[in-house]
Amino acid sequence: MMRANLLLALPVLCPLAGVALSLLAWRWPLVQRGVSLAASFGLLLSAIALVGAVHDGTVLATQFGAWQAPFGISFVGDMLSAAMVLIAGLMAVAVGIYGLAGDASAREYAFYHPLYQGLLLGVTGAFLTGDIFNLYVWFEVMLISSFGLLALGGTKAQLDAGVKYVTLNLVVTTQFLIAVALLYGATGTLNMADLALVLPTVENQGLVTTLALLFLVAFGAKAAVFPLFFWLPAAYHTASAPVVAIFAALLTKVGVYAILRTFTLMFDGDTGVTAPIVGAIAAATMITGVLGAAAHFDIRRILSFHIISQIGYMLLGIAVATPLAVGGAILYVIHHIVVKANLFLVAGVIHRAGGSYHLKEIGGLYRGLPLLGVLFAIPALSLAGLPPLSGFWAKFGVIKASLDAGHIALAVTGLAVGLLTLYSMLKIWNEAFWKAAPERSVAAERRWLGEPGTRVLMLVPISALATITLAIGFWAEPFVDYSLRAGAQLLDKSAYIDAVFPPETAGGARIQESVP
Repeated sequence: MMRANLLLALPVLCPLAGVALSLLAWRWPLVQRGVSLAASFGLLLSAIALVGAVHDGTVLATQFGAWQAPFGISFVGDMLSAAMVLIAGLMAVAVGIYGLAGDASAREYAFYHPLYQGLLLGVTGAFLTGDIFNLYVWFEVMLISSFGLLALGGTKAQLDAGVKYVTLNLVVTTQFLIAVALLYGATGTLNMADLALVLPTVENQGLVTTLALLFLVAFGAKAAVFPLFFWLPAAYHTASAPVVAIFAALLTKVGVYAILRTFTLMFDGDTGVTAPIVGAIAAATMITGVLGAAAHFDIRRILSFHIISQIGYMLLGIAVATPLAVGGAILYVIHHIVVKANLFLVAGVIHRAGGSYHLKEIGGLYRGLPLLGVLFAIPALSLAGLPPLSGFWAKFGVIKASLDAGHIALAVTGLAVGLLTLYSMLKIWNEAFWKAAPERSVAAERRWLGEPGTRVLMLVPISALATITLAIGFWAEPFVDYSLRAGAQLLDKSAYIDAVFPPETAGGARIQESVP
């Protein structure tokens, strides 16, 4: 029990300590840097330990507050949540190092590090909680921190984007809270494992379906699915490169994680009504996202719309809901977090070395900076799904599962969207790297070459993430195997419930008595 407590608490305690200590050191930016990096490395190391404890299928659970489930505050770590915490820790370190470059001092005096750690705190708490109300609380922690990060520069565009972002999220979280209240009224519990047992026994299954749809809308808005995605391209293009990279990596994925968790653990018996809706949303999300990317010439807007289209692939796996589809969706989430964060980090370098985010104002980068061209090509081609990069295996999983289950239209949509993704990536390549460089771009490149310290801080994390992308692609078997086993564990919720309600507890005895 002590081991489970420690393994589940440390990923949350590390960013919590990062928030507290960096706030205390708000007058000393260098101290804040050290604290924030130490907390990020602590999160990564504790996540590695957690994955090591659950990779064989073990589910860890603990109850904080000296109350047994369903009354205690449950934290649960299974293969999915541990993988999500690990990838969050990896992003925390990579983006944390990148964020020390360039105009870091200006951000640091505006509470960048406490807000950064606060965002990580909300994300890891959401991945580990076993209680639907506490999921709402972690969403709020994430929302407050992300708004602060979005408005860091204080420009008119950032404040305008922040208002749109917060307004939609407040509406959505209010609806989420209403759904939680209705759920408690119908079942008398908010513990997810307990809900998995109680919801199938509710006489009014129409109410259960309504609750499922309410949660789908709330989590779908967080994940930026069709038609609730408008806040994302309106907000992301205004943030600084490290901020938008950590947003792109984690914010929408928390919404996807919440859908995966609730629609496999709590609402699994409701797939007859919700699965076609999720499938239609997945197709619309893929199409609208990629068309938006094809229409724009600002790199950040292109990449922002690509987040939306790629979320559609993850929903596709959830809609099909076979073991291969769910496993493919999990692999897609892992691959996309790495690739998308890296593309936004590369975009930050393009802005610095080319002088602009707009493709018409830059060019010729490959001639002077061939390494940057390679570091862009790896995540770009992976995002498009070219073999044997990581995106290929992720797309292969969800599309093959769709074909196997007879969802031909969804599979064809996924393939067509992959081609359009490749088109928009080639557009960035041709404009930023291949065409002749405008004078402004040449001058920016000279300045970039004169900043060796900044180059190291920005290119090392990008290179590390590109290496991980190559590793997932060329050494795919362990990643695919882990994802498939995590998906199978989601679909067989018995281990999760047994971990939360051990047989020796009152809750476990109640479950055993209820089994015929």
